[in-house]
Amino acid sequence: MNDAPAKDRVAGLAIWSGPVDPQPLHGGMTNVNFLVEDDGERFIVRVGNDIPIHQVMRFNDYAASHAAFLAGISPEVVHTEPGILVIRYVEGQTCKAEDIRDPGRLTRIVPLIKRMHSEMPHHLRGPVLAFWVFHVIRDYAHTLAKGKSRFASRLVEFVETATELEKAVGPIDLVFGHNDLLPGNFIDNGERIWLIDWDYAGFNTPLFDLANLASNSDLDDEQEAWMLVAYFGHPPQNQLLSSYRAMKCASYLRDAMWSMVCEIHPESANYTNKTAYTDNSLDRYSRAQAAFDEKKSSL
Repeated sequence: MNDAPAKDRVAGLAIWSGPVDPQPLHGGMTNVNFLVEDDGERFIVRVGNDIPIHQVMRFNDYAASHAAFLAGISPEVVHTEPGILVIRYVEGQTCKAEDIRDPGRLTRIVPLIKRMHSEMPHHLRGPVLAFWVFHVIRDYAHTLAKGKSRFASRLVEFVETATELEKAVGPIDLVFGHNDLLPGNFIDNGERIWLIDWDYAGFNTPLFDLANLASNSDLDDEQEAWMLVAYFGHPPQNQLLSSYRAMKCASYLRDAMWSMVCEIHPESANYTNKTAYTDNSLDRYSRAQAAFDEKKSSL
């Protein structure tokens, strides 16, 4: 969405006490974001419609955002209407990958993720989605084939690999996940950490959020091992560890295919250098898949 009409729409919301001057914020990949000051308070307004090609549905985003606030995980949702989400502004540092890797912060993030998984289902109301990465990969493959992606010749390979990874994951526990644990979705104000942006939220296995956190923040082997023990309360046995590694490969592959779709549908996400992002993501996936195959063959 173009910033100018989005800004006009935000300024015209009936919830304001008087005239406001929305200030654009950078960084939203599936939304246009604004900071609004009104009657001495500050709010973040996210403007964005459904993006079916990425399975982003705003009714689901809004339901998850409300539940996250009630669970004490996200800022308060002040207002929603089609294409609009208004949340209360919170002070804090928007995290980067190196911030997530900080041991002191990581020890606070993992319990937050575990609490999200266990508590948010009690606060959800109305219909919500599931997020199953292997369905997403298969759906992306159809979109990429139809759009004549530059990766069309590899789509069969991607889908076949995803099928093998899905088998390797095996039976799962079901939780409500965020499913997009980018560093920038964590805000640390020194006293607490907030988790924001619920575009891809849905019922899922906890393994995806853990793998997503590790891959997006480049956790090293020691941090990754600590994360798994902290979450599960014990060192993971071979089957759980294999399931986690398979899910991590799937997380990388989904990220790469997400960007492949953005290449042929550039209106579906707000970021530049899509080709470079795709190539880098695909390289990370290839290395993770090679490591997974090597560990599997050594068993």
